[in-house]
Amino acid sequence: MAQEVRVRFAPSPTGALHIGGARTAYFNWLFARKHGGKFVLRIDDTDRARSTEASYQQILEGLRWLGILWDEGPDVGGPYGPYRQSERMDIYRRHLDRLLAEDKAYPCFCTPEELARDREAAQREGKPPRYVGRCRHLSPEERSRRIAAGEPHVYRIRSRFEGETVVHDLIRGDVAFANSEIDDFIIWKADDTPTYHFASCVDDVEMKISHVIRAEEHLSNTPRHIVLFEALGAEPPAFAHVPMILAPDRSKLSKRHGATSVSEYRDMGILPEALVNYLLLLGFSPGDDREIVDRETAIQLFDLEKVAKHAAIYDVKKLEWLNAHYFRQQSPEAVMDEAWPQLVERGYVAEDECRREVLMWVRTVIAFVQTRSRNLQELVDGVRPYFEPVRAYDEKGVRKHFAHPETASRLRTVADRLAGVAPFLAPVIEREFRRWIEEMGVKSGELIHPVRLAITGLTVGPGLFDVIALVGRDEAVRRLRETADRVEAGEVVTA
Repeated sequence: MAQEVRVRFAPSPTGALHIGGARTAYFNWLFARKHGGKFVLRIDDTDRARSTEASYQQILEGLRWLGILWDEGPDVGGPYGPYRQSERMDIYRRHLDRLLAEDKAYPCFCTPEELARDREAAQREGKPPRYVGRCRHLSPEERSRRIAAGEPHVYRIRSRFEGETVVHDLIRGDVAFANSEIDDFIIWKADDTPTYHFASCVDDVEMKISHVIRAEEHLSNTPRHIVLFEALGAEPPAFAHVPMILAPDRSKLSKRHGATSVSEYRDMGILPEALVNYLLLLGFSPGDDREIVDRETAIQLFDLEKVAKHAAIYDVKKLEWLNAHYFRQQSPEAVMDEAWPQLVERGYVAEDECRREVLMWVRTVIAFVQTRSRNLQELVDGVRPYFEPVRAYDEKGVRKHFAHPETASRLRTVADRLAGVAPFLAPVIEREFRRWIEEMGVKSGELIHPVRLAITGLTVGPGLFDVIALVGRDEAVRRLRETADRVEAGEVVTA
């Protein structure tokens, strides 16, 4: 591309960073990286009543956590700052004054009651509500007199009513809008602040934005923005409107469908690598049935022409599957660092533990359980049998595997024989276990399932012989004998 690629993400700090906003930010970031351009973070905080510093910080933290880092923005600066719209009021007023001087905008003194009557009249006639142009032709003298008198007013842009405006969308192709549907819309509010439309377009011009990549819901605003770009004497940027994200039932995605904000996903244990991979798949197909796509590969593959026109369907199962993949790809050392505070909180390890043999054993347990965990919380829950004695047993498992009259006797036999296994390694334990099954004349499941339940309290889990080796000889023998006593005494507690 001859022109430098400059894209922007312009969230309003009125709430948490939503998954839809994160997807828009990621698509902009990918496009900038693909073309060696700049990714600009601009904060749309002109709505003073709803904008909060907490939301602003949450948006920045969410983007940083996702690894979607900006080249220019409020905290890093850049040649076209400031990057918070609340700090750019002088710039907006300068452009408003120029539009007024060129008679491309004018003050409007219509009252809310007059505008309401106009809307009602249009509805009665079956016409779309639009400004009737009551103040469009006021003389300069009357405008000045009424402003001097302190009459409340807004400022409107002069739109053209003939013909049509065509949006050349890089995803959807050409989309035409009749100019008769675009009225003289407000660009400056009565509270002396710019509207979203005006501030956004002024910033796009001032910051030399080359491509506006945003959500489909903004497509209907684009004809108005083209009017503004023309009035500002600027070439409109290229536009691309990415598809909506819908719930599985094709309704609007909301909290009733689960987590919707980036911070909620983080708290759920979703990894940033998994979430950005998932964001890519929401409306973009990498091709070749690929679903695991890291950032560098995504940069190489990303192409606006390959973004879907139809809505993307939210699929939490896909996200969880991706998270499991990325979670299992982490090094055991990294997972151990993440899990350590929770292990300390549960009393499994001392906060300042430094004994090498203990640390090595904990790392081995984590590496073992990690292969079957989808996230950190599952892992922390999954290591419980290796750190805690069994206090309660799976209820269905008890009914199924502890009902045989010889259960206690069999558990004691395994305990006695395990005490003599050496070396106490999984392959050796398995070899001996298979031999005991033959000697006792039982089916393998009649011994393996009760033993697993006795040692872990669970009916499912990793390979039993690995579990026994990790629990250790003394603890495995103790749990088997303790469970045998409980079964015999009829004191098995179920969970």
